[in-house]
Amino acid sequence: MTLKSALLVSVCAVMAACSPGEGKSQDYQGFNQAPAPATRKVPGDAGAMKSSFSPVVKQTAPAVVNVYARRVTRQQVDPFWQLFGGGVPQARVEQSLGSGVIVRADGIVVTNNHVVQGGQEFMVVLNDRREFPAKVLLADERSDLAILKLDTTGQKFPTINLQEGHDLEVGDLVLAIGNPFGVGQTVTNGIISALDRTDVGQGEGAFIQTDAAINPGNSGGALVDMDGRLIGINSFILSRSGSSAGVGFAIPAAMVRRAVDTALGGKSTLVRPWLGAKGDGMTTEIARSLGLSRPDGILVSDVYPGGPADKAGLKTGDVILGINGEAVNDPKALNYRVGLLNPNDAAALKVLRAGKELSLTARVSPPSGAPKDQRALNGNFPLNGATVVNLSPAVADEIGLDPFAASKGVMIYSLSGRSYAAAAGFRPGDIVKDVNGQAITSTAQLESVMKSARRFTITISRGGQNITAQF
Repeated sequence: MTLKSALLVSVCAVMAACSPGEGKSQDYQGFNQAPAPATRKVPGDAGAMKSSFSPVVKQTAPAVVNVYARRVTRQQVDPFWQLFGGGVPQARVEQSLGSGVIVRADGIVVTNNHVVQGGQEFMVVLNDRREFPAKVLLADERSDLAILKLDTTGQKFPTINLQEGHDLEVGDLVLAIGNPFGVGQTVTNGIISALDRTDVGQGEGAFIQTDAAINPGNSGGALVDMDGRLIGINSFILSRSGSSAGVGFAIPAAMVRRAVDTALGGKSTLVRPWLGAKGDGMTTEIARSLGLSRPDGILVSDVYPGGPADKAGLKTGDVILGINGEAVNDPKALNYRVGLLNPNDAAALKVLRAGKELSLTARVSPPSGAPKDQRALNGNFPLNGATVVNLSPAVADEIGLDPFAASKGVMIYSLSGRSYAAAAGFRPGDIVKDVNGQAITSTAQLESVMKSARRFTITISRGGQNITAQF
């Protein structure tokens, strides 16, 4: 019986360490303390309206670069010609273009991960048309950030100072600098339309929204304020046409700094600390039931035993109002604020419990748990051709799953396309819960059980449903 049949007849129920230098602020060119911002004021006369952005552009544009990612693929030959012994697969060069920003004078460049993803060779072209090969130090898909290092001979480069955004306000003027459509370096202006956007995009983050025109090719470019400080890396737009509709988003400089410091600490991807608490954004009804005047904060629904939040004294039913002085109103905002911290940093939590405000301190750390122990299963059994891994908060976080929903058990990580497991209906992401009445807790145990049995009753969890099938 396949799992597809089992859905109809046998449904049981409705269904990372951080290096010593990582994350520490460093006193190098490009990250020096920026001057205090000028006082904001609305233009008061016609002369003020004729003011130019040129001084800011001259200050920042030299540090914005073009990033070329190149890869070689083999082009498939028509099978008809292969019948006659002809047709040799041809190499085809694919090249993508994006933008980047130099943040250190020794050639450290920040861009988007999707600009370099899949690339084999990388070239960076400066504003003055000098070209330098580059290598990727860090590529992080979840934050969509990549850090490159230019291959130089000791040359120094122009930089833009990072500004972590504590004084940003909606309505502030900004410039977006990049290379849209490959036409060459272009500057557009607009305002900050919104801050801390967590409900957009595919990745994680609390994005800066701007109406400055951003188009294909702008990805990885600079979003700067009127003091010439880098406040964000332009990442994506919302548009029905594919061109700018005035709704663009940038990754805040605080996350950029975290990525740069991680790369300089020797890590190739971001190591994310974990609070070990999950919850839901507050609704008006829940806020009213708790006696709150407005729906602020996150209602804690679960605390992982032994995790940082548990050790700090956080309890189910508490309301997290803020972390390190920053308000949080949805789970993504909480995860983002925690993700800005380095492993073992202290997180100051502002918590509401039974109508009283409390201050708790949690020492955040990467998720922990059993080793991944990845195994490819081979034998005369239904899971032949499946590669399985142990699940734990650490492994779940690594592969992008909810650590609470996938905190234990064994998961099918991948399948061989022509395997028995694939033909039987198993899928990557299925969690093997039970085999022949035995609860499965490790990949080693699963392999042993599969090899010792002749008949199989297997229960998996898929999308919240438990499914049982016999083989």
